[in-house]
Amino acid sequence: MEDHLQKFMFSTAPVRGEIVSLHNTWREVLTRRQYPAPVRDILGEMMAACALLSANLKFDGTLIMQIFGDGPVKMLVVQCSSSLAMRATAKFSAELEAEAAKGTQIPFADLLNASGHGRCVITLDPQDRRPGHEPYQGIVPLNGEAGPLQSMAEVLEHYMRHSEQLETRLWLAANTERAVGMLLQKLPGDGGIVPHAGEHDADTWERVCVLGSTLSQEELLKEDPQTLFKRLFWQENVQHFAPAQAHFACSCSREKVGSMLKMLGREEVDSVIDEHGHIEIHCEYCNQRFEFDPVDVVQLFSANDVTVGVTPAASQRH
Repeated sequence: MEDHLQKFMFSTAPVRGEIVSLHNTWREVLTRRQYPAPVRDILGEMMAACALLSANLKFDGTLIMQIFGDGPVKMLVVQCSSSLAMRATAKFSAELEAEAAKGTQIPFADLLNASGHGRCVITLDPQDRRPGHEPYQGIVPLNGEAGPLQSMAEVLEHYMRHSEQLETRLWLAANTERAVGMLLQKLPGDGGIVPHAGEHDADTWERVCVLGSTLSQEELLKEDPQTLFKRLFWQENVQHFAPAQAHFACSCSREKVGSMLKMLGREEVDSVIDEHGHIEIHCEYCNQRFEFDPVDVVQLFSANDVTVGVTPAASQRH
């Protein structure tokens, strides 16, 4: 099953859409880390949503989506580049793992926004960002006008409405095999298409949103994107664009870990070596392990070669 994202534009109104299906990319995340079912499903929905939002970046760079929770889920992070290279990770309490093992169903708001202080942060980081220039960052609470938001789709619709001033609808789903999603977005003005009456624009937006609302999570996970599209929009005049391929990629490396250790300083690194005999660092995203023994540390602070002592992720499990 291919991982791809399909973009489309409705010809009679400034409304665009996207459908994404992640199989191999999502499985790469799950083979590296074990997540309780509630965390897994939310993280998968974030993966699909991050791909959908990244597809509209107008620069080469990375979109970073973070949820900071104040419930049993402490943090969820997904990174997606403009080329749809993706990685993801999550942190959660041991109590949640035990409850999930019992099959306990925990509502979204209780997982991430138990005390009402959870927040969503989206960062746009251009690859050619000049030194001293901070990346753009938008932050919204996990609360809407009517109280705590109840799903990842609601969170991101709330974010797009308040941070980007764009009317957006999202449908997301994930399980152990796939992370999938669909986005519909109303563009300002004519959206670069043929002129049309304002009333037609409003009718088109409302109509396609009603059609999208007929989708269930089960249907999203069961059907391929082409089938879903034909089922929903077969009567619409739609322009399709070339599909884009998504893939898993982690940017960690022994060189980057070595640079981090150098920033800590020789005294701090030596104190860890004295206490534990070695330094071991795991990448939170791909679970790759980087180990530095006393000889590696000496080489690290006296030379640039830090290419030894890395254990492939395939032999590691948390």
